[in-house]
Amino acid sequence: MKIDLHTHAKLSKASDFSPAYYEEMIQEALANGLDALALTEHFNTRNFYEVYEQLDRMFPYNGEYYEANGLKIFPGMEVDIQETGHILLIGQKEHILETRHQLDNYTEKGSFISFDALMDLAESLPLLKIGAHPFRETTPLHHLDRNQLLRLDAFDLNAKDMYQYGSDINHERVRHFAKDLGKPVTAGSDTHQCLQYGSVYNELNMPCETATDLKAAILQEAYQLHVSDSLPLKVKASVMLKKLMKKIVRLEAASSVSSI
Repeated sequence: MKIDLHTHAKLSKASDFSPAYYEEMIQEALANGLDALALTEHFNTRNFYEVYEQLDRMFPYNGEYYEANGLKIFPGMEVDIQETGHILLIGQKEHILETRHQLDNYTEKGSFISFDALMDLAESLPLLKIGAHPFRETTPLHHLDRNQLLRLDAFDLNAKDMYQYGSDINHERVRHFAKDLGKPVTAGSDTHQCLQYGSVYNELNMPCETATDLKAAILQEAYQLHVSDSLPLKVKASVMLKKLMKKIVRLEAASSVSSI
């Protein structure tokens, strides 16, 4: 099973969820050979709960993942922590939503939950906990205490960082960092739109029908990482398209206001 463990459903935190937009993303994920993905939308994105409400209307949910035209979508979210950094949490929908409700008072910058408090929440449920882009300059994780980092299940080899800092350099830094902690490395495109799918992914040695199966496969390192030769082109095109789309959205919003 080929799975991308770091993906988004929206163009940006400020945008609304669009079923049509996400349908296009799903088709592109399938076209890039993916069998599954983890939807790790930002926990403080605009109208977070609406994302899952819309997905419930779009696709059947079998208690473990959404069945989206042949693509498995495992629920998740990306959480900011007080110390600076992002944590990916992946699991059953009810567990993700339960954890998100506990974060209602921690959504604003300056009031993010502490790493330890977030781990206490996540460890009370069977969630997969991945340290996102540990060497990203704006939101690193490598500065955390070793005993804190050991509470995570894996670390994210992130397509955006591989493009920005150099594929080989970033790969080696994350690999050595995770190895020193005795943790696996997982691949995530970090895509906010369709062009970045397939830049990196994990190929599991077995099909995973539950979030528990998925976590076990990661902890057992029963998978291989794949990095596309087209990663620089995919991410560059994605970055350029995202900027253009956000500009169009801003212009349309300004035009709408001026016409009132």
